[in-house]
Amino acid sequence: MTKPKTDVDYVVLYAKRLKEDGSLFKKQKILIESQMKSSKEIFKNRFGMGKEFLTNARVYLKRLEMI
Repeated sequence: MTKPKTDVDYVVLYAKRLKEDGSLFKKQKILIESQMKSSKEIFKNRFGMGKEFLTNARVYLKRLEMI
């Protein structure tokens, strides 16, 4: 097998490996779910929840001049 040279080559290689080895898919799913849970906690702790989240997030984004 030749070494991947472009981003697309890496995606194709990864897709082939996922197809061959189902355990990679399970590991990837666990990783993504863990990252989503961590992100949710970070944003909840930083901005609060519900309407409080929206208000605090807008203030933050305005301060960064993103909105």
